[in-house]
Amino acid sequence: MDWYDRVFVDTGRAAAMWALAGFLVTFVVVRGISRRIRAKRRKPTGKRGLLGDIHIGGVHVHHQVWGILLVLVVGLLEFRYDPAAPWREVLAALFGAGAALVLDEFALWFHLDDVYWAQRGRKSIDAVLVGGALGGLLLLEASPIGETRGESAMWSYLLGVGVHLVTALVCLLKGKLATGVLGVVVPVIALVGAFRLAKPESMWARRRYAGRKLDRARRRFGAGYTARHNRLRDLFGGAPEEPETESVSESEGSGRR
Repeated sequence: MDWYDRVFVDTGRAAAMWALAGFLVTFVVVRGISRRIRAKRRKPTGKRGLLGDIHIGGVHVHHQVWGILLVLVVGLLEFRYDPAAPWREVLAALFGAGAALVLDEFALWFHLDDVYWAQRGRKSIDAVLVGGALGGLLLLEASPIGETRGESAMWSYLLGVGVHLVTALVCLLKGKLATGVLGVVVPVIALVGAFRLAKPESMWARRRYAGRKLDRARRRFGAGYTARHNRLRDLFGGAPEEPETESVSESEGSGRR
């Protein structure tokens, strides 16, 4: 198609587009299957069905395992053969799918525990949202370091890059993971996040906040803030188990492939 060639192929963004598409489609499909399996576990019908956890030798194999293997294989093929279109786009889509499988269980390898449907499992949704947003920004060809304007502007260029990366680091120290990661690609995001209040539990707040400023941070990131973010997480990933049933859900398995 002329439109596809003009917008993606001619601009070199085709692989990035297919990687993002593979990422989003895989996440939607996997979360949909996971929620279906959990629903069947809550209300068993006695029928086995086609959907269920995968076990090998009695061990529940989480889908992050398949994601890690897929990302590794795709990376090896890309580095070894450096294929041209359309195989480059095929590998990009497979890489995006593997990344989605891995990040959908980010909370599991972060906590080293099966917390997929627990309260702590919401970290996986955060990771997927950040990954998707980062993929979208890269698709728009946003550059984390900009472009040089000749040798005479080199020092100004390096200073700008340094300030940019420092503000992104400040965001991370303030407990704003998404702002810091996205700010690496879009400088204005990091700049705004660096000047706003830190989260009260962050390293920045523990070392620099006290009294009224700490109270402001606690009000800013209080129950209302958490509730709004949890509603967004639950919309994409499904609500976690209630606290009293988390231990049961974790011991029985996470209800997904």
